[in-house]
Amino acid sequence: MIPYAVTIVVSAFLLFQVQPIIAKIILPWFGGSAAVWTTCLLFFQTVLVLGYLYSHASVRYLKPRMQMLLHLALLAISAVAIFPTIYPNKRFAPSGTEDPILGILAVLAVTVGLPYFLLSTTGPLLQAWYARQYKGALPYRLFALSNAGSMFALVSYPFLFEPQFGTHQQAGMWSIAYVVFLVLCGFTAVRAGGFAAVEQAAVFEEGVDRPGPRQYWFWMALPACASVLLLAVTNHLSQNVAAIPFLWVLPLSIYLLTFILCFEGSGWYRRNPYLQLLAVALGAMAYAMAGDETGNVSIKIMVPLFGMGLFVCCMVCHGELARLKPNPRYLTQFYVMVAVGGAIGGILVGLVAPYLFRAYWEMPIGLVACAVLVVLVLRQDRELSWFRHWWQPAPVVSSVLALALAVYLGMQIRDQQKNLLVLVRNFYGGLRVRDSGPATAQDTVRTLIHGTINHGEEYLVPSKRDIPITYYGGNTGVALAIRELQKNGPIRYGVIGLGTGTMAAFGRPGDYLRFYEINPLVPRIARGEFYFVPDSKAKVEIAMGDARLSLEREQPENFDLLVVDAFSSDAIPVHLLTKEAMELYFRHLKPTGVLAVHISNRYLDLEPVLAGEAQATGKIGAVVDTEDDDTQDLFGATWVLIRAPNVGFSKTIWTASSDLSKARKIRLWTDDYSNLFQILK
Repeated sequence: MIPYAVTIVVSAFLLFQVQPIIAKIILPWFGGSAAVWTTCLLFFQTVLVLGYLYSHASVRYLKPRMQMLLHLALLAISAVAIFPTIYPNKRFAPSGTEDPILGILAVLAVTVGLPYFLLSTTGPLLQAWYARQYKGALPYRLFALSNAGSMFALVSYPFLFEPQFGTHQQAGMWSIAYVVFLVLCGFTAVRAGGFAAVEQAAVFEEGVDRPGPRQYWFWMALPACASVLLLAVTNHLSQNVAAIPFLWVLPLSIYLLTFILCFEGSGWYRRNPYLQLLAVALGAMAYAMAGDETGNVSIKIMVPLFGMGLFVCCMVCHGELARLKPNPRYLTQFYVMVAVGGAIGGILVGLVAPYLFRAYWEMPIGLVACAVLVVLVLRQDRELSWFRHWWQPAPVVSSVLALALAVYLGMQIRDQQKNLLVLVRNFYGGLRVRDSGPATAQDTVRTLIHGTINHGEEYLVPSKRDIPITYYGGNTGVALAIRELQKNGPIRYGVIGLGTGTMAAFGRPGDYLRFYEINPLVPRIARGEFYFVPDSKAKVEIAMGDARLSLEREQPENFDLLVVDAFSSDAIPVHLLTKEAMELYFRHLKPTGVLAVHISNRYLDLEPVLAGEAQATGKIGAVVDTEDDDTQDLFGATWVLIRAPNVGFSKTIWTASSDLSKARKIRLWTDDYSNLFQILK
């Protein structure tokens, strides 16, 4: 088993190590949205299906020697495809208006498509070769070993690889390791091909039952449900925290751990106590979702709760799947259906949900589907005398609990839509607009919410609706900078991130304001539901597409002020906070210009990041912190103002701020290196 085991472990490690590497590389190209990871998973799950189909067809229709020769040829071609590295060429970056999902899928197909396909074939193909060589020996322990290699790849990435190496180094190291895999796999293929004289059909046990349609359906439905929950939990955490590899890796590691536990030997799954724990997990996650809509659930509670809930749900789904695993004769069919189920889950969450649903409803749907599916699985098990008939207590209680869960979550979805003026969703996230009271009241505000994060408010009464509030009014850093700059006459300023368009409220006659916005839904909301942009006295333009890509293509804009206020989830996308990004910003600023970066958030301490970049580019910075002021609808906000040292800041700004250079020191963030894990609050 050793050569098979080593080859499978190496392939599994590379299979899952490449996922966070390539996703992190292309994340800046598509706006830093959490949906980039979901779309990447959709691609990987789909290619996994193709790999398993290839393995099934190869084992079933080709003689052992032909299997070996075909696989060796594909391995050789893939070696050419990755030369010299898998790092994607910048020419594949979007121009800014394409469909991001199709763009991501295209980039992945060109860069890692063939190597990933070959890696995905390794597990089922080598297990089939092992069973053939050793005359029907059960290979399922190799499947658990494969998932162990995958899990180690994921767990090691945010702790061992991301903190130490840049993305170019990571891509190069992976490419070298892939060459090692090619040698191992080629050796194993040649060794397995030497058993060509053995009749393939004769090595498997005769007289076994052929799986029926119901069994095939469960082989697909159980992994599909687990996949939906994996992606839904990942979306839930990433949307409400940040699109960071740690929050991608954690749910996927839990998902793989359940595969390992369920398929290792006789398996660790036992219906008692996991069925009881499932009821608790489904109820706890459903209840937490109601509280999380308000944004008041702490990350210290949210991440462990949904992590443990996902573990229990996947243990039950994969445990029941392991109970249904077939004789090795039907090994490749089994793996194909498992892969198809995983891909269906990816398609539903990554491709269908953003266009079909107006909000993130795949989580409640996945929870209900899990409850219903488990009832159906238990119902078809002939060994369970206590669950054989619908009128028995156990199936009645289980069905009632599943129905209660569906009703509770349905009421959540209904309540979520109450009193909303707008409820929309696309690749970049879900947006809601609501009023806090009657339009005639003096304190009624209209609010834009992205996920659980407030992205701006506006008073509705005409006398107050053009007053900048929330993170922008009073003595916030951006307000101080604008007042100082406007003393010298009309100004030009750019804003990365449109939101409600609050920055347009500062505009005076003769001013020029250019917004950079990536989400096509936001301009419609800013112009149709809010008044800041339509009422602005400045000339306002909106440039669509990722801000960095837009600024890289434009000639210097000579801004007096450039505001970075683009939030994905609860933090600024990483690619807007690198040394190269800051150099780009100052290319578009006048020598006397000011860069204002909004870093208010619940989970990340971004001051050290900006401090390092200011020092590296020879600039100085001031941190302006302001407190909540409910009387004026002002939120506590943190703004960092950065400027050339020969210009400096006014006494007013220095009095209201602290020195950015006093922030703690961390490794400089560049386009090649960033590590959000080290700045978690």
